[in-house]
Order: sequence, then structure tokens, then C-alpha cells
Amino acid sequence: MLVAEILKEKGDAVFSIRPDMRLGEACGELDRLKVGALIVCDADRVVGVLSERDVVRAVARGGAGALEKPVSDYMTADVVFAEPAETVAILMGRMTDRRIRHLPVLRDSRLAGVISIGDVVKCQIAEATREAESLRTYIAAG
Repeated sequence: MLVAEILKEKGDAVFSIRPDMRLGEACGELDRLKVGALIVCDADRVVGVLSERDVVRAVARGGAGALEKPVSDYMTADVVFAEPAETVAILMGRMTDRRIRHLPVLRDSRLAGVISIGDVVKCQIAEATREAESLRTYIAAG
């Protein structure tokens, strides 16, 4: 399955924040939106990703005071992207190698959506289920 197909199925909603937003406010957004990461954008440009993991590290290293500092101090600035024509297998490898759970998707240099590890797992389960059903049908017809 391709990234474009996953986005078509799940939708292209992207939750983004500004790099100057306070980390505590960003935590509120993570909670309110019930997501594990937010895309950090400066105007139309992706400048980072803020994940729950980034927040935990910030608080572990800076205590409660970290929550008053800007997201840009703690976001992952080395953003790894996905493209619509890439396969789930490629994404799985990239996510595993880089130990990341969220990939912003770029289409024509514009943010087109976000793929999470949950989306990838859901896709893999659906594909395995389809294959098993096909095998059962083939065997039953045999």
C-alpha cells in the first residue's frame, strides 16, 4: 500500500503549532487533540516535530521550567519526511531505523498529511487479513 492510499483513507488533517509556542501550551494541544505529535511550522515551512517523547525529555532535563520555554528548544528539528508514492514497507524501515513514530508527508513541497506508526500497523494488519481471507477462499474452492 502507498502513503497516498493511507492518507486517502485516514484523511489529511495535520495538527501544527508555531515554534515560539510555550512547551506547556503544546502539551495542552497534544492532550486536547489526543495525538502523539504535532508538526511545528513557521509560516508554510515545516521546521520540526514535537512528540510526546520530546516533551518527556524536556521535563526530565529541565524540570517544570521547561514548560515555559518555546517548543523550538525541544522539538526534533531534523525532520524525516514521507512522500505519497512511497510504500508502507519503505516507511516501516525508515521509522525503525530512525526510531520515529510520525512522518510528515510532503506533496509538491507542501505538507499533505502525517503518517503514524499506528497507521502503518493498521495497514499491515488489514493486508495480512486480506491475504489470509484470500487463502481461505482459495483452499475452500480447491
